[in-house]
Amino acid sequence: MARKALKLASWTSMALAASGIYFYSNKYLDPNDFGAVRVGRAVATTAVISYDYLTSLKSVPYGSEEYLQLRSKVHLRSARRLCELCCANRGTFIKVGQHLGALDYLLPEEYTSTLKIHDLFQSFDDTPLGTASLAQVHKAVLHDGRTVAVKVQHPKVRAQSSKDILLMEVLVLAVKQLFPEFEFMWLVDEAKKNLPLELDFLNEGRNAEKVSQMLRHFDFLKVPRIHWDLSTERVLLMEFVDGGQVNDRDYMERNKIDVNEISRHLGKMYSEMIFVNGFVHCDPHPGNVLVRKHPGTGKAEIVLLDHGLYQMLTEEFRLNYCHLWQSLIWTDMKRVKEYSQRLGAGDLYPLFACMLTARSWDSVNRGISQAPVTATEDLEIRNNAANYLPQISHLLNHVPRQMLLILKTNDLLRGIEAALGTRASASSFLNMSRCCIRALAEHKKKNTCSFFRRTQISFSEAFNLWQINLHELILRVKGLKLADRVLALICWLFPAPL
Repeated sequence: MARKALKLASWTSMALAASGIYFYSNKYLDPNDFGAVRVGRAVATTAVISYDYLTSLKSVPYGSEEYLQLRSKVHLRSARRLCELCCANRGTFIKVGQHLGALDYLLPEEYTSTLKIHDLFQSFDDTPLGTASLAQVHKAVLHDGRTVAVKVQHPKVRAQSSKDILLMEVLVLAVKQLFPEFEFMWLVDEAKKNLPLELDFLNEGRNAEKVSQMLRHFDFLKVPRIHWDLSTERVLLMEFVDGGQVNDRDYMERNKIDVNEISRHLGKMYSEMIFVNGFVHCDPHPGNVLVRKHPGTGKAEIVLLDHGLYQMLTEEFRLNYCHLWQSLIWTDMKRVKEYSQRLGAGDLYPLFACMLTARSWDSVNRGISQAPVTATEDLEIRNNAANYLPQISHLLNHVPRQMLLILKTNDLLRGIEAALGTRASASSFLNMSRCCIRALAEHKKKNTCSFFRRTQISFSEAFNLWQINLHELILRVKGLKLADRVLALICWLFPAPL
């Protein structure tokens, strides 16, 4: 029976490959898109399926209960590989996959139920909406009329990734031998930890659902819904949501979306992730953060995509990070030093504070919320980054690994703010401070059993939040022009006649 199943899977893969060769030779498709690589995928899939059947069922007694259960698992694995092949090679392969999914009388149920995924597509756009290093995304329409995004992993990425990491490790070790002051092994360690997670699309789907639930109180946030019944480790189907990239000012102006509102929403969202929940989306480049007007309400929305890379912060790290940012915002330099050193900065705490805030040490000492960054200061920071590269390398090798992705996330968010012209506003720092106050108060309440003490903490939290609200109101009043206030007073005293 195993040999029959093996022959069946082999013939199925060969049918897909033969169809591809036939259409290529007859030039029904573009030769640049349909050649040796596509045929190679089909041959490789056939080989993997064949090996799976030969090795997995070899040592199990034929006909036993264990044999039947194991054979069903092999059938399912093989069917998913064929499904991934169809999605990767697209075009004719998808059509053949649809036909195979209809052969209930010939193929095992595991194959037909999996391959019938393609029957759900009323249309499938072969041209990717976007292509990245690990995957590409296609637009498709289900037979019930819903438009979906289909994320398909590049076929050779998984196999190649371990070799690439090994090569990277060898090169980093070689560089360290030549230049001992440069310590970049942290880069290899992070790649080893994060790449397998990013290659598991089911993990990405779970992250998407978790952050959607976690930030459900933000009505401005949209996370596309996952279609679990149609997703595998290498193919992810999700709700299709359109929009413009978050750094596209022209798109926002055309669609009457307030740039400052989007910047505030983005800051609130990430402050909540980092300081309150400790579960952080770590790839907020513009292609993964879209903006749009909600079709129903017309309100501005942020659409968060690509949930493969998240950082889970330990409670100790999160609380120290809260304290550090509170100290930076309110210019408590003694505590800046204390909490920077708790986070592994040592004597390089001034450099660490500059890296976190992207401000000069003079600005950190004066208060980062007192004045926005200037072009001169920005140039100074860039020049100093090159001059202090060995110290930066040393610092990155000694801070907690959680900090590395947080620094990357901070830089990406600053790039968005710079593109929108909203960088480092006082309002954004106040939003961060609110989240820090809430997070620290929640930790204190969780660690006390006294009702009186919990009430005291709650009152202190409410008072601190009220102080921030008052401070923000004062800043807004200062920001108003005197002429505007005088004009408003005149209009109130002498209303226009009807």
